[in-house]
Amino acid sequence: MRDLVVVGGGPIGLATALYATRAGLDVVVHEPREAPVDKACGEGLMPGAVAELDALGVDLPGHPIAGIRYVAGRRSVDAPFTAGPGRGVRRTALHAALSEAAGREGVPVERRTVRSLTQDVDGVLVDGERARYVVAADGLHSTVRRLAGLEGSRRGRRRYGLRRHFAMAPWTPFVEVHWSPRAEAYVTPVGDDCVGVAVLVDGGGDYDDLLTGFPALAERLTGAPASRVLGAGPLRQRSRRRVAGRVLLVGDASGYVDALTGEGVALGLAQARAAVTAVRSGDPAPYERTWRQLSWRHNALTQGLLATTGRPMLRRGLVPAAEILPWLFRVAVNELARPVVEPA
Repeated sequence: MRDLVVVGGGPIGLATALYATRAGLDVVVHEPREAPVDKACGEGLMPGAVAELDALGVDLPGHPIAGIRYVAGRRSVDAPFTAGPGRGVRRTALHAALSEAAGREGVPVERRTVRSLTQDVDGVLVDGERARYVVAADGLHSTVRRLAGLEGSRRGRRRYGLRRHFAMAPWTPFVEVHWSPRAEAYVTPVGDDCVGVAVLVDGGGDYDDLLTGFPALAERLTGAPASRVLGAGPLRQRSRRRVAGRVLLVGDASGYVDALTGEGVALGLAQARAAVTAVRSGDPAPYERTWRQLSWRHNALTQGLLATTGRPMLRRGLVPAAEILPWLFRVAVNELARPVVEPA
């Protein structure tokens, strides 16, 4: 039987398979959709994620990102990256680049939807096929998380993301985060002639209506050819644990707080690497502790920022406060931008 079945052939699932192949494991990816698959997301990669993907041999297209800029009306504050540039990459281009890298290394991808999963002390049975281990990388609404009994309770704000591309040259090398009383708009340069604008909001809504909450941004985008709107959510997902016997969860499948801080890909790559290390060792149980050590910084900062944005007075004061204390804003951004390192 195979050493590992990776469920989910998105960027984190393919990265998991690449790490496993390089570790000498016999791996297969189960993914029902043909690559590349689009998804509503911010499409900005932090410097740590760029470095990790480069180490995996992934040739990234897209546009360099110099840092993060917070914008509220006429007020703004910049936080340049100190660890090198990030990268704005369309989701389809990122998926295609990882698919190409996986293909070069002979990673098999089977067009299959996982419908059943059982396990015993010797292995896991995935739709009748046995494997020693399963790593689930099947996203926010993970089927494997549910089948393995790892689904957590859903509490807190129900936030949604909506994304559209505009055919125009980027006007800044920064990812701009525009703040309105109701939502945030993430503007990411993803090509020399393409800008992605993702809006995060409680409860969802109409994209064009939400964009009116950012008058200066809406005016700048007026007249530019635009793609269809893609949506995702609710963003907040919980897992009770990240390990159940021989099943391990990585990426969004392992739990997700919010897209506010933009570190999802870097964190997912670190989790994928740690999960493969656990599988190779023959003892997946320690991955639970490793997952917590890898994720606590990101989760704590995201939850703190999310709590701030949920209070109107604090939300209004966020950008002015960052203007007054720019050094603190820059420290926080670059803390999130650095590589996510597996604990010794």
